[in-house]
Amino acid sequence: MRHPVTPHPTRYIVAAALALILSGCASQKSQPTTQFDFGPAAPHQAQSQGASGPVVVTDVTGSSALDSERMFYRLSYADPLQARTYANSRWTASPLQLLTQRFKTRLAQSGARVLSETDAATGIPLLRIDVDDFVQDFGGVSQSTGVVAVRASVFQGHVLVDQRSFRQAVAATSADAAGGARALAASTDAIAADIVAWLNTVDTVNTPHTTQR
Repeated sequence: MRHPVTPHPTRYIVAAALALILSGCASQKSQPTTQFDFGPAAPHQAQSQGASGPVVVTDVTGSSALDSERMFYRLSYADPLQARTYANSRWTASPLQLLTQRFKTRLAQSGARVLSETDAATGIPLLRIDVDDFVQDFGGVSQSTGVVAVRASVFQGHVLVDQRSFRQAVAATSADAAGGARALAASTDAIAADIVAWLNTVDTVNTPHTTQR
């Protein structure tokens, strides 16, 4: 008579370990992705006396990393050269798209008549914005800022009229993706206000038509 084979206890341990690993993977995959944008563009009182006249605003340009919905952060206190991304948090659109729309909205709120490149006409100034930095920067474990840095250029035809760099860093209210999104939105709005103020000082009327872009 054959006796039933009793599984070795080690098999139970291995099976239990595999079950825990698989359940952990399943729980990670089932975690929902949270999406963020800049929120509603509430009118700024400081922009009520803003720019006037038509301006062509091109799409904001920047590195290829900003042309996706990933949310980047940097641990400057540990490794400032490494860009990291949140696992379960995303932008609703790429930062380049969000910045383009926000800048156009803020310029329109300031009183400018915002045109796209397809509406461009001779004699209308063109605004081009290039992004140098757009990241949630952690200076400590629980302290971070939303850093936005851009270069704005005004062209009249093919002539570069003026160019200026802007940088804003707003403290995040929480050390997570939500805090970073709010801080980056606030930094973007602050730069938009700076650009509006700067455009009011740019003389596109008396620009020589000799320097080529």
